[in-house]
Amino acid sequence: MQSSPCQELRVLVCSPGEEEGFWHLYLEAPGWRYRPGQFVMVRPMDWELDPVWPRPFSICECDENGLHLFFQVVGRGTQKMAGLQPGEKVVVWGPLGRGFNDKGDKPVLVLAGGMGIAPFVGYIKNHPRPGQVELLFGHRPDLANYPFEELSVRVRSRAMQQQTPEEIQEFVGVLDETIGRYDQGKGRVFACGPTPFLKAVQKISNEHRAESYISLENHMACGIGACLGCVCKTPEGELVQTCTKGPVFHVSEVDLGGN
Repeated sequence: MQSSPCQELRVLVCSPGEEEGFWHLYLEAPGWRYRPGQFVMVRPMDWELDPVWPRPFSICECDENGLHLFFQVVGRGTQKMAGLQPGEKVVVWGPLGRGFNDKGDKPVLVLAGGMGIAPFVGYIKNHPRPGQVELLFGHRPDLANYPFEELSVRVRSRAMQQQTPEEIQEFVGVLDETIGRYDQGKGRVFACGPTPFLKAVQKISNEHRAESYISLENHMACGIGACLGCVCKTPEGELVQTCTKGPVFHVSEVDLGGN
């Protein structure tokens, strides 16, 4: 799927979540289709040279009604983006990268950790066979901050909060049991979340020989493979750009370490 040129899109809504720091940004429709797991680079028009770089965001949903992005304030750029007002314009380029490929021939297990739920919002809400999809969601802040409820009414879902070492260990055990049901070609596993979460998914998937794909959350500056700021390592030691070769990789294609 080819990416579109840069576009100037109007902000429709920028609304806070249940707690401070979580935001839903709705932009006017860009006029393209995307594959779940792809992302866009976003830079408000009034940033001038501060900050210099745009910010990458997973695409939650995109249709004729607009482009929906879900983000958490983690630094100066996202803090400024939380102040966007309706009518303001942002520069957007995308859809970028390689997304998840659901061929529709097998059941799919969706594993999301924290903000890793973002790329699965449109995927689950618009899936033609929701009975074929299962969602396991791990999170630290309160569940109400995430768009989990609207997905849980569509597919089999379970959410687990992890705020203590015991809760983390319990979640890893559930990951093991759940991925085990999709072993050796019985289904596909799609995962997105922080690196420690993806390391666990990769390790367990390899043990069960599950067909698993993970979306990396590496820092990005350009989104088109030019700056080399988002590289990851293959098992052979080669460095590849996450933004163009990924962000979605088969678990056998990347070396996250710690296995």
